[in-house]
Amino acid sequence: QVQLVESGGGLVQAGGSLRLSCAASGRIFSINAMGWFRQAPGKEREFVAAIRWSGSTYYADSVKGRFTISRDNAKSTVYLQMNSLKPEDTAVYYCAAGRGPWVTTTTAYDYWGQGTQVTVSS
Repeated sequence: QVQLVESGGGLVQAGGSLRLSCAASGRIFSINAMGWFRQAPGKEREFVAAIRWSGSTYYADSVKGRFTISRDNAKSTVYLQMNSLKPEDTAVYYCAAGRGPWVTTTTAYDYWGQGTQVTVSS
């Protein structure tokens, strides 16, 4: 089993920044990729960004150029730096871990965090 704990959500004005963290523990040697998804009220959970242990990164078109995913292997932690935030970025953000090979769909991930709320005011 892999446990994921997210932190860093909150309330920010449009144009501001937040950094989300996701700390992984347990059988982390079994996973090949970690990702971030988000879910707004009344909408389906959608892909935001992912990073493979090889270092390859993937982004949704809606966040390219504004969000950056990175990892700290020593801390088994993945980060999502979110800049130039927009009201439409408001959602619960979930961290996920999986064995791949796909990284942009929810079905590719076996483990999920509890979610952290991000609210962007206009």
